[in-house]
Amino acid sequence: MSSIIDTLKNEHDTLRALFARINATIDSQKETREDLLKQIEEALIPHSKWEETEFYPAFNKRATHDQQLLYATSMQEHRVIEKTVLPDIHAAGYDTRQFAGSTKVLSELVEHHAEEEETQLFPAIKQLFNATELAEMDHQYAKWKESSTASAMSAFAKLKTAAKAALHQPRSPG
Repeated sequence: MSSIIDTLKNEHDTLRALFARINATIDSQKETREDLLKQIEEALIPHSKWEETEFYPAFNKRATHDQQLLYATSMQEHRVIEKTVLPDIHAAGYDTRQFAGSTKVLSELVEHHAEEEETQLFPAIKQLFNATELAEMDHQYAKWKESSTASAMSAFAKLKTAAKAALHQPRSPG
């Protein structure tokens, strides 16, 4: 029986591999960076939007008071990525150190977030949901990713990122 935990872990592994590739690029590899960023966003945005709208709220409803801190932390980490780091990446040219630095920060944030999910949140979820419920969540997630709702949420997230990037020119410290 499939489990949402396995699916989300697999998506984390996909993102880790993509980040390793983008972080290994050099400034002159503009097209490669652009392509890899597109792949990262295609994997990251639906994953995070589903977690925010379905997975985390389901967890939060059953979570203990202490476990609810995991929910709040996870939501805040998503917010930082969407509202700050992704716009910074899009505001930078693909051939700049700012782009490289921003993608490095994004990879570190996503890695930290995935590690927290895998070591803290997922074990808590396994205690709160049975195998049938986890399999049903996996089915719902697969169905959701193919839906117009997922497409619209992803498109809207990308539009917000682009608008914020257009209004914001990040500067490196110093």
